[in-house]
Order: sequence, then structure tokens, then C-alpha cells
Amino acid sequence: MGASGVTRKVDGLGRVVLPVEVRRSLGIDVGDLVDVAVEDGHVVLRKVQRGCTFCGGEEALRDFAERLVCEACIARLTEGQARPSI
Repeated sequence: MGASGVTRKVDGLGRVVLPVEVRRSLGIDVGDLVDVAVEDGHVVLRKVQRGCTFCGGEEALRDFAERLVCEACIARLTEGQARPSI
């Protein structure tokens, strides 16, 4: 048994089936993208976000601090920034 209590075999093509409990807890559905990375000797899976962090929009997305933000939200955020006083 693994640390999570669920163990899976790797098949001949290197695939592993994610248990339904894990998919549900991470909100992973059929067709979703999953990022696979290695961190400190561990395999890390992260669901890939497809929309803007703030509004959920899917157009004109830019990466900021490992999050996607659309240009419209970037404009709204920069408009709200206080100007330095002189």
C-alpha cells in the first residue's frame, strides 16, 4: 500500500489509472489536461487550469505566477493600482 492507501501498477505504455476518489477530489474530468512534473524525487500531478483565474474567460490568457489571467482582468487590475504620491 502507498501513502494514500491506493496502489496502481504502471502498464507497458507507462500509464497509471487515477482512482475515481483522486479525480473527484481534484476536480479532474474526462478530457481535462493534467500537468506531470517531478519535484524533489516525487511525481506531481496538477490539473491544468483552462480559464482566467478571476473571470473564467478563455480568451487572451497570459501566464502570471503559475496562473492564467485574461487581458481584460489584467487591465482592470492595473487600473485599480494606486499611483505613487510625490
